[in-house]
Amino acid sequence: MEQTATAPPPTFSGYQKFLVAILALLQFTVILDFMVLSPLGDALMKALSIPPARFSFVVSAYAFSAGAAGLLTAGFADRFDRKKLLLFFYAGFILGTLGCGLAGTYPLLLVARVVAGLFGGVIGSISLAIVADEFAVHQRGRVMGVVQMAFAASQVMGIPISLYLANRWDWHAPFLLIVALSLLICLAILLRMRPVDKHLGLQSDTNAFAHLWHTVSKPDYQTGFMAMIFLAVGGFLLMPFGSAFLINNVRIAPEQLPLIYLCTGFASLLVMPLIGRLSDRFSKFALFTVGSGIAIATVLIYTNIGPSPLWLVITLNVIMFMGIMSRMVPATALNTSVPAPKDRGAYMSVTSSLQQVSGGVAAVGAGMVITQADSHSPLLHYNVLGYVATAVFVLCLLLVYRVSRLVARRQPATPTAPAPPVAALAE
Repeated sequence: MEQTATAPPPTFSGYQKFLVAILALLQFTVILDFMVLSPLGDALMKALSIPPARFSFVVSAYAFSAGAAGLLTAGFADRFDRKKLLLFFYAGFILGTLGCGLAGTYPLLLVARVVAGLFGGVIGSISLAIVADEFAVHQRGRVMGVVQMAFAASQVMGIPISLYLANRWDWHAPFLLIVALSLLICLAILLRMRPVDKHLGLQSDTNAFAHLWHTVSKPDYQTGFMAMIFLAVGGFLLMPFGSAFLINNVRIAPEQLPLIYLCTGFASLLVMPLIGRLSDRFSKFALFTVGSGIAIATVLIYTNIGPSPLWLVITLNVIMFMGIMSRMVPATALNTSVPAPKDRGAYMSVTSSLQQVSGGVAAVGAGMVITQADSHSPLLHYNVLGYVATAVFVLCLLLVYRVSRLVARRQPATPTAPAPPVAALAE
């Protein structure tokens, strides 16, 4: 892999370190709220008598509502202080998650997931806009490496603890845990985080809808949108039925699920900072390519296995998720460099919206492919989802290559002699 810079990346201030930590914790709660559905899937399907096709709507309800919220708010995303936006949508997310913790029927759970998605689906785009506003381009890989550790942390701590609580009490307990933690994070943001409003002086569009149209009509931005859409689809194909596949096809006991998620998340937690540093020092696309190759190989093996020993399942999960996360960090870091500063909020909102909607479509599609004779029978056609995911990975690779070339054209030339660290991307 070729190095893209000769100077060392700039260091972080104390406030920047706080900002990275609070954004990572915030992402942890939002990701855990979404991710916990998969390991709880088998318990939910049995407790509420939900067949696979209807359970896919529990997953996609969040995704579709998050996508709709992203599109509706995209035009306004650059017209307000990002801190205030973050607090507003995080408060709504907490209410939706509380509804999940109190729901006792399938319809109520579905409504609660819609509310959680309407607010939670916008938080990721606001966080990315804050990262792009507050950190130089050669810091963003490390920032995204830490923030994306929220995914791994949700598996190391969140999902095992959630499954323990669900096994000890019932499936409502994990959502109530998320609510309690989210309230503490919300308080920290309110008291410590500074306003993020420098972008307000750069606005030229007279109204929100004009700003939205200005954002979605740019060809360069459309390339980024397409790449991020396909980045999300592969995961949404496989994720909803992950626990049901392990329990009913691979014959893993429900009590062993926490250990699988713990080992997978711990390995990802170790590798994420390394991936972040590598993406700042070397070609982000080269790193994305390596991660895609690992993900493709392990997905094809994993989705075709039958009853297997626990050690093999853990090994495959660890390698597969390391490959997947090696795709997410460099691709997301590249994507933050696509929009101009005045368009970042809208661009990130549209990106998040498109990812959620396309992911929701993928989840519904997966539910139509998967069949099951009864709640204790093996899932049929899970390997078909693996083949489709592989094709999506390849297409995404081509699109991220186009994004990397676009970003490279907009960066200043690499200095031939020692020079001060590059502070920002030439917009």
